[in-house]
Amino acid sequence: MAKNKSESVQDKRIGESPITENGNYRKRVADQELIQCLAAAGAVLIEGPRACGKTAAARKLAASEVLLDTDQTAQDMIAIDPLLVLDGASPRLIDEWQTAPVIWNHVRRIVDARSGKGHFILTGSTVPADDTTRHTGAGRIVRLRLRPMSLFELGHSNAQVSLKDLLDDVPARSPSIDMSVHKLSELLCVGGWPGHIGIPAWDAIRVNRNYVDDICRADLRNVDGVRRDPNRIRRFLQSLARNVSTCASKATIAHDVAGPDQLSMTGHTAHSYLTALENLMVVEDQPPWAVHLRSRSRLQQTPKRHFVDPSIATAALEAKPEHLLNDFESFGLLFESMAIRDLRVYAQAMGASVCHYRDNTGLEVDAIIDAGPGHWAAFEIKLGIGRIDEAAKTLLKFADRVDTSLCGKPAALGVIVERGYGYRRPDGVNVIPLSALGP
Repeated sequence: MAKNKSESVQDKRIGESPITENGNYRKRVADQELIQCLAAAGAVLIEGPRACGKTAAARKLAASEVLLDTDQTAQDMIAIDPLLVLDGASPRLIDEWQTAPVIWNHVRRIVDARSGKGHFILTGSTVPADDTTRHTGAGRIVRLRLRPMSLFELGHSNAQVSLKDLLDDVPARSPSIDMSVHKLSELLCVGGWPGHIGIPAWDAIRVNRNYVDDICRADLRNVDGVRRDPNRIRRFLQSLARNVSTCASKATIAHDVAGPDQLSMTGHTAHSYLTALENLMVVEDQPPWAVHLRSRSRLQQTPKRHFVDPSIATAALEAKPEHLLNDFESFGLLFESMAIRDLRVYAQAMGASVCHYRDNTGLEVDAIIDAGPGHWAAFEIKLGIGRIDEAAKTLLKFADRVDTSLCGKPAALGVIVERGYGYRRPDGVNVIPLSALGP
């Protein structure tokens, strides 16, 4: 059957996108969510860090497009007649819309005037400094977060243990996964960036270091217009990288930033750096879980620190895979951050959030997947299968501390490790290799 012109153009775009494998689009967990969002609202805003694959994912469904970050003619036309730029077959992709924030209100008005759904797909790599979208898109424009790719999307997980099934009380079950620490350290340093698929690891690591350079020299200033010393930004990123997967306070991070010049950083300044990095969507902290407890323990409210992909941390520290193999403590924290990245991708697909638990007695749980009352699960993330018993003990102690009369019993308890079998232990705790975990 012959394809029409628009289908041929779309196929060509997909083949040229960075998310390809033998010329085919590499499917994302969020693809189905994008379809659902287009069916539910007049426009969809896909947000995520630069190079995570937003444009390629949008092009899979878009019928027409305008690329505002590269099309100067379109930028000039917005000042004269924005409606001409928005005119085109639906869904129309407006790529990097935040480079012309005025376009937001015009999209909103067109959505109001037209019948039906799915008229526009907007993509953005930063949150505009003036928070243009705070009040004007409600009910018209829905948001979809896209992150770097999970191990499942990259083809390094067989997804035989489904997060959704775990929350439906299905026991973990998968054959033994043989993930060497050498391979794992490489995956951490390369990261989940679509453009790295099929290229040598060292080339990908070099690109990641350039990514960090761009953040220091230009990207952060483009977010809020504030001039900052690139060397100080780099030291701040390095401090965050050293504190990945911990509840380090802003004061701790600020103290760690002081370099050879011995210039201190205030907590207020550290807060402004973190806000800018969050608006750039390269930092995504993990919030604490709000839960009622049977005991008198008090919950701690500090978030856990994470980059949106652990490869940003290794790039900031200029760490290679062999460096991780010689620093097992840092390796373990980065492995936890990789698991949180993947859990966020899978949890979002089922409308769940990813939190952590920490109380004043020192009891900590690495990840809580919260999909609502009676539909939550707790996970410990450990590098090394020799730590499974220790992690299971922590999970059972935690489960006994939660007031299940208010939030329900946990649907699952699990220990996420790097290799081995997927199974449920006699005590009810699941053991899950990260390379067997999927949506």
